[in-house]
Parts: sequence; C-alpha cells; structure tokens
Amino acid sequence: MSNAANPLTNDPIALRAMLAEERAENERLRQIIKELQRHRFGRRAESLPIDQLLLGLEEAEQIEAEGLAGEEAADPAKHADRARKRRANRGSLPAHLPRVEQIIDVQDKTCPCCRGELHAMGEDVSERLDIVPAQFRVIVTRRPKYACRACEEVVVQAPAPARLVEGGIPTEATVAYVLVSKYADHLPLYRQAQIYARQGVNLDRSTLADWVGKAAFLLRPVHERLFERLKASTKLFADETTAPVLDPGRGRTKTGQFFAYARDERPWGGADPPGVTYLYAPNRKAEQPIRHLQGFTGVLQVDGYAGYNTLAGKNAVSLAFCWSHVRRKFYDLAQGGPAPIASEALLRITELYRIESDIRGRFAEERRDVRQARSRPIVEALEPWLHAKLLLVSQKSKLADAIRYALSRWAGLSRFLDDGRVEIDSNVVERAIRPIALNRKNALFAGSDGGAEHWAVVASLIETCKLNGVDPQAYLVDVIARIVDGHPQSQIDDLLPWAYAPQPLKAVA
Repeated sequence: MSNAANPLTNDPIALRAMLAEERAENERLRQIIKELQRHRFGRRAESLPIDQLLLGLEEAEQIEAEGLAGEEAADPAKHADRARKRRANRGSLPAHLPRVEQIIDVQDKTCPCCRGELHAMGEDVSERLDIVPAQFRVIVTRRPKYACRACEEVVVQAPAPARLVEGGIPTEATVAYVLVSKYADHLPLYRQAQIYARQGVNLDRSTLADWVGKAAFLLRPVHERLFERLKASTKLFADETTAPVLDPGRGRTKTGQFFAYARDERPWGGADPPGVTYLYAPNRKAEQPIRHLQGFTGVLQVDGYAGYNTLAGKNAVSLAFCWSHVRRKFYDLAQGGPAPIASEALLRITELYRIESDIRGRFAEERRDVRQARSRPIVEALEPWLHAKLLLVSQKSKLADAIRYALSRWAGLSRFLDDGRVEIDSNVVERAIRPIALNRKNALFAGSDGGAEHWAVVASLIETCKLNGVDPQAYLVDVIARIVDGHPQSQIDDLLPWAYAPQPLKAVA
C-alpha cells in the first residue's frame, strides 16, 4: 500500500530491504505473543472479591495489634488493663477438647512470716488453646494458692508465666502453628479459621490476625539480626519480586516489592550457614537495594535488574550476573520453532552447566582451577561468536535482544571464572523467593505496607529454617517462648535459625 506521504518505491533492492524488515518485525511480534501466552496466568479482573477484602482487613488488624504490643511494652498499666479485658471477653474453650494440666506450684510451703506450714486455700485456673499437628487440646494451668492459719494476710502463690498474648487463649505453639500455616503453607487466616471451626473451635479471623501481629512485633529483632549476619558475608545473592498491596480508598492494589538477599556457601564448602532475608519496599527504585546493603562489601550475584548497577557504582560491590537468565532467553526462542543460532547458544551454555555439575561441592580454589581450564575457553569463544551473529540478524528481533542482553553483561557473566565462590547463576535466591510467589498466588495481595513487612519478617525466619534443615514449627515455638521469657538481647544470635540446625554426629575413636 502507498500514500502521498509515503510513496511506494519501485526500486527492487529497496523493496527487498523493506520486505526483510517487515518479516523481521512480524517475527518479533510473533515471539512476543508466544512469550505472553507462555507466561500468562491468573485472574485479570481488578475488582476484589470479598475474601480478598477480608485479607486486607486482617493485615490492617495485624498492624493495629503490633502497635498495641508496642504500647503495652512501654506502659505496664495499659498492658495489665488490656490483659484484664481479654480475660473477661475471651469466652470458654470447647469442653470436648482434651485437657493437659500443668501445675505451677511454690517450692517452699512454709509461711514466709512465721515459718509455719501453709495450707491450700484455692487456686487460679486458666485455659489456653494449644495446637499440635491434626489435634487440638487445651492446656490447663493451675497455680495453687497457700495461706497461713496463723497469719491471715499471708497468701503464697507461684507467679503466672509470661505469655505472648496476655489474657488470651493461645499457647506459643498455637501462634507458631498459625504463622507456619500462613507463611509456609500459604493458608490465609480466614481459611485457617474455617479449618478450626470444623473441630468446634470458633476463632475469629481478626483474633488470628491479632496473634500474627504480636508475633511479628516480637520476632522483628531476630529478623534484623539475621540480615546483619548475612550482610557481614563477602558473597550474597539478590533478587526481587512484586508484592501487590491493597491501596486503601481505591479498592485496588498497588505494586510493592520484596527484595530477597540470600547466602549459600554449601556448593563450595564455605563455613557460614545458609540463610535468606526478605525486605519489603514500596517500589523497585535503585535506592532500595542501596539502602538495604549499606555496609556490605563483596560480590553480589544478581539478575539483569539495572538498579544493582547503581549500587555497584556507589558501594564497594562487585556484580556477578546469572547465566540462567541468559540461557532462558535463548531457550524461549528455540522453543518457538527452528532457531539455529539460539539452539547453538544453548548448546554452548549447556556445556558450562555440565562442568558446574562436575565441580559442585568442591572447595572454591579447586572450582576456580577447573573453570580456568575448561570453562574459560568456552566463554572466550562464545563472546566473539555472539558479536558475529548479532551482525547477521535483524536488530529489532527477539534474538538480537537476547544477544545484546548477554553481551552487555559480559564482565559480570565472566566473574565466576576467577572466583570459585561465585555460582554460575542466581538460582539459589530464585528458589528462595519462590515461596513468596506461592503465598502471593494464594493471598493475591498484602493488606497494607505493614502487613507486607510482617510477611517479610516471618517468611525470612521460616525459609532460613528450611535451608538449615530446621522444623519451622518447633523453631518458632521455642524462639517465641524464649523471647517472652525475657531472652537477653545480647544473646540474640542464639535465636537465629541455624543455631537450631541438627549437629553432625562426631566419629567415636
């Protein structure tokens, strides 16, 4: 077709050039459509169903609970008043649940006044809901009271143990179970409430949200210390994923970000235990990783996100890039039909991965030596080959985009050749961030920025437990109980997940 502004040329050479350009553009558009078809999933409607609105409400209630916990920590009078109100309003637990009684008694049953023998005059009885896997039970705590027959005003009783929820019904194990169900098993609180109701335990979703908020407030120092320990390393992985967050007043969501920072030295026999920390940020700007990684110096292994380049320019950070992301772009092209250049690139990258499988688990120095001997020739041959192929294809094609993606990051992609601590890809952190995506798929969004921060705190501890072979349920029960009992801040390293890791058996001489 032609028009006055764009007359069609009669030059055969120009026509062939125009036709080739049109074919390249059509091929690019076909590749884009195929890529969208492969990656499309989930609902597209922006309207929010009632279940999702309830999720937003529960996050807001968690924020309120965290704020109240802070007020109670600072004001003993408020703490006592709210505990008294909980005792008055909590109701009774179902009678059919088994009771496990524990008696908290005084050790000395002589009168502190006249040293005469004390006699029992009654007791305080409290009941809290406790959960063990697939079973509910009620922990009955009895605290006998003793009086002296000679001294009428003397009453002796063991002090009540500290609790996460003063005046409430949950044990620390119950709260831990709710946390693991929500953040590890991806069960939103309203679904958990439905599960509990089937056993006759009627727990309002807002009550569960209150427990989660208090636990997140309690665990925040452990989360902060975990990230401090990771930043003290000389090699970290980083990745980020979207975090849809309810935008109040609009009935829609805004897009926040979860940044994940992970350490895993097991592939090269490092001494530090693996761990991952998630941090929520309201946006994906480069200022976020710059702020997060203040004080970190070393190698940061990342994907192609440009924000990390700004970080490397400001801090003493060396970037190592991910061959998996390079391979994925060529793989997508090869899957779409005949693609000899993409297929050849895949074969060469596959050889690099074959070498990596041979040296996984060896010490860093040995990995570096093998890479110098076997991987470096492949990488050094691949770069000029990609430059040559880039000249043969349309610069608007997806293949050209894939080649330019690799060549523009070549220094970071080559860094693994000279440092045995560096992995060939950032799959470690991609695996660590996958549970965030699973939870997002079930919950669809966080109810607020504060709720997303709770998500980051608890998920960091749970996923680090998994990396170290620690049961998250048992870990959270113990950590919550120890903090409630007044665990000293100076010994907070004892509460990090890897402190609970099973110790290898020592050989007996």
